[in-house]
Amino acid sequence: MENDIYKTLASPSEETLYKEKNSKFFGYAFPINNEDEVKDILEEVKKKHHSARHWCYAFQLGTDQIYYRANDDGEPNNSAGMPIYGQIQSFEVTNVLIVVVRYFGGVKLGVGGLISAYRTSAQMALEASEIIEKTIDVHYTLKFDYPIMNKVMRVIKEKNLDIVSQKMEMDCEVVVSTRKNNAPEVQEAFANLYEVKIK
Repeated sequence: MENDIYKTLASPSEETLYKEKNSKFFGYAFPINNEDEVKDILEEVKKKHHSARHWCYAFQLGTDQIYYRANDDGEPNNSAGMPIYGQIQSFEVTNVLIVVVRYFGGVKLGVGGLISAYRTSAQMALEASEIIEKTIDVHYTLKFDYPIMNKVMRVIKEKNLDIVSQKMEMDCEVVVSTRKNNAPEVQEAFANLYEVKIK
């Protein structure tokens, strides 16, 4: 039985503040569903902190196929984005964006100091977040003729499936979703109804 649960954030975190040698690091963590949201959130954060020096971030999307980006935004290579991303990995969360905003305090921190500050700030943002578990869901499209609608609905009910959308005309189309671990038995249940096409 493979694991079909992933961890993500319930809602955006509280703002956190970490100070190191007069530099201020504001940390934020956000739940995201796609990369388009990243741009909008970054714009919001930049509006809020328009006089900051750096807006560094990392995000990760996906459960089976992981997609991530880490951005140093002008800090020395790998001193900001990757340490932030490292915290996403160590908290084992996904569909998450972490932004750390730096105000420079006049004292250089050096690469080691930056890595440590960005890492700590990302960690604080995740600790300030409510982390929840969600199931990885699989969607199926069922196509069938109206007369067997009751049979189909019975299986949907028995298997506890969520109906994502439905079109009920002469030929019906229902999109259902189930957690990944239940997918094989759901496929089998509908395969037994030979009048149903499932994909």
